[in-house]
Amino acid sequence: MSVRRLITTADDFGLSLGVNEAVARAATEGILTSASLMVAGPFAADAVARARRMPDLRVGLHLVVIEGAAILPRAEIPDLVDDFGTFPSAQLRLGVNYFFRPQVRRQLAAEIRAQFAAFAATGLVLDHANAHKHMHLHPTVGRLMIEIGREYGLRAIRVPAEPALPGGPAQTLGSRALRRWCAVLRRQARRAGMLTNDHILGLGWTGQMNVERIRAVLAHLPEGLTELYLHPATHKDSTLHRLMPRYAHAAELHTLLATVLPPDIQLTSYSVEHARAQAQDIRRVV
Repeated sequence: MSVRRLITTADDFGLSLGVNEAVARAATEGILTSASLMVAGPFAADAVARARRMPDLRVGLHLVVIEGAAILPRAEIPDLVDDFGTFPSAQLRLGVNYFFRPQVRRQLAAEIRAQFAAFAATGLVLDHANAHKHMHLHPTVGRLMIEIGREYGLRAIRVPAEPALPGGPAQTLGSRALRRWCAVLRRQARRAGMLTNDHILGLGWTGQMNVERIRAVLAHLPEGLTELYLHPATHKDSTLHRLMPRYAHAAELHTLLATVLPPDIQLTSYSVEHARAQAQDIRRVV
């Protein structure tokens, strides 16, 4: 029987106390293997303290270049953030600016470097990187995340390519186009020698994953390395209400606690998979 490998990740670690509490519970009582840290999140320090007490939890950088707080002061990145040091939510306008305006790209590179440096300062091992709202699909953001991340030991990134599965989310023109666009990011990562997941789960049903839906897609999980990402929280505070009003955060925590994996699905992490890939390379050489 072939073993299918599954990474389970909680995004937005550090955004709220409820998220942090959910990550701790799901990692100790459920199937969560990884979390992605918002280094400028209001509860980032609490998240780091919890992660240090859970050495089996793998933590990566959840890069924020949209709809969230920046690390650098506004004076250093005036074209990126508002008066409160927050990235706007206008994805199309940000994408155009990141691609076409050299001054904006320089500020973007400085902020990305600052976020990797802030992660390094926590002392946690950098397991992976991805971006809030998957902004690393933007070729400029993806390139900078990979180039700068390598300087900080980055070895793996998420590619949000969700397969069409029986019982999975409805397939749309947009979802099919997104899978094709993911090929750009995958090529960027592979050229840099970085590990990527083969598949993603949680995109089409983002914020609405439950036990029944997980069971349906896991029954048809393809071979290779799949990452399942969720947004768990123990409760919905004002921040989560404002940013993600339709997300069922508590239900996603319950999903991580209540899901029982089939015996042929093996929980893993990017760090474990990177070590596995290195061992295979060594065996080939020998």
